Amino acid sequence: MENQVTRVVFYVSDGTAITAEAIGHAVLSQYPVSLTQHILPFVETVERAREIRTRIDEIYARSGRRPLVFYSIVAAEVREQIVASQGFCQDILAALVSPLQEELGVPPQSTLRRTHGLTKHNFERYDARIAAIDYTLAHDDGMSLRQLDQAEAILLGVSRCGKTPTSLYLAMQFGIRAVNYPFIADDMDVLALPPGLRPHHDKLFGLTIDPERLAVIREERRSGSLYASLRQCRLEITEVEALYRRHGIPHLNTTNHSVEEISTKVIEMLGLERRMF
Repeated sequence: MENQVTRVVFYVSDGTAITAEAIGHAVLSQYPVSLTQHILPFVETVERAREIRTRIDEIYARSGRRPLVFYSIVAAEVREQIVASQGFCQDILAALVSPLQEELGVPPQSTLRRTHGLTKHNFERYDARIAAIDYTLAHDDGMSLRQLDQAEAILLGVSRCGKTPTSLYLAMQFGIRAVNYPFIADDMDVLALPPGLRPHHDKLFGLTIDPERLAVIREERRSGSLYASLRQCRLEITEVEALYRRHGIPHLNTTNHSVEEISTKVIEMLGLERRMF
């Protein structure tokens, strides 16, 4: 974009900075700006905050443009150092805290690392997420069809259509036990749903992709191969989409969707509980 503005953005937090980064990304995605990002987690001391303040001020002095600063910091003395900088500083939670306090009738209890920290209140949820990740890794790419009764989602599709990243995202982000099963070139002559998957029809979700896009992805993996040829990609996609229709399996074309969007569609269309960790 010829007239695109370039700005520096800081995501500063006394925790992981995941929330500050996520909210900052969501807001900044609305604007045609090019960003140079600095993600600064675990800013817990005045000394560390003062170092960051100096960096922000130096960038402003050099460029004449105020760095954008999204922050979430509990300790007042640490927060004051950031706010005193030459950055355009935004407390990511401030706009919600006061209205919620009025509605709930109780003041907030500022606790360090409450959102993503491991506390006595969330050990059980944390263990469930680790178990989901272990399960998903053990069932990646059709390695095992055992214990499918424990699966919450079973993703189907040809090689390189997005099954593995989606299943891992479901496990890591939402604690969902996901299996992914690949259909390979040798399956295409008589493509059928494996007997082991049939009793779990309500958990099946198909992924597909435009053949042209699939060919590009496969070409990067195995250049010049039959596996990457457009003809082979078209054949495989045609066959798996027919199988989805034959068995009434919900499915999604992943060509223009991110892994976050694909995962959200899987959760919605399978009616899964969306658990945040």
